[in-house]
Amino acid sequence: MSSSNSSKDYDYLIKFLALGDSGVGKTSFLYQYTEGVFQQQFISTVGIDFREKRLIYRNEGGGRPQGVHLQLWDTAGQEKFRSLTTAFYRDAMGFLLLFDLTNEQSFLDIRSWLEQLKTHAYCENPDIILCGNKIDLAEQRVVSEIRAKEVAEKFGLSYIETSAASGQNVELAVTRLLDSVMKRMEVAVDSSRLPGRRGRPKGLLRNEADDAEEPNTQCSC
Repeated sequence: MSSSNSSKDYDYLIKFLALGDSGVGKTSFLYQYTEGVFQQQFISTVGIDFREKRLIYRNEGGGRPQGVHLQLWDTAGQEKFRSLTTAFYRDAMGFLLLFDLTNEQSFLDIRSWLEQLKTHAYCENPDIILCGNKIDLAEQRVVSEIRAKEVAEKFGLSYIETSAASGQNVELAVTRLLDSVMKRMEVAVDSSRLPGRRGRPKGLLRNEADDAEEPNTQCSC
């Protein structure tokens, strides 16, 4: 997979949502992924924000490379913004659930975030990557890899340890989520029922950024 800047057209508009408590590094994670640098100054997200990236996606099984326009939505972790951010859950096609490896409470709150996803996401079993962030702060770590993997296995999640500061495994986490979403689209009996497609035939997702916020209420699980 590589960045694509040669064309303004794309085959798929894919929307991912980053979730987790305030301060776990969601904004820095997405900034690292899209810009390749670490945003050192902490600025708490107010409500919701998003970043974008263009990719060429190559299926492991071969086939024509697909142009993908990724919209990466960054949600506020504070409770006071929860009603606002949950409105975006249903239109997202995949989720990056982050917790802070140096913060026990952010780890314990994983269950609460998963409950919200179960209620508000486009279906009861959406594609989720659990990310244990701030792996670079090894001396401050309070959540072991074993504990994190046990929770991930319990909830059927793929688990990756990341660092928004060094960039370690950041691209891997997003790539793995994209792989899951693309495979879900490939096996869907009726691709028009996928979140984000809004009933349009396959191949008509180009240049739809203007109506990206339009909610979708159908489930393809």
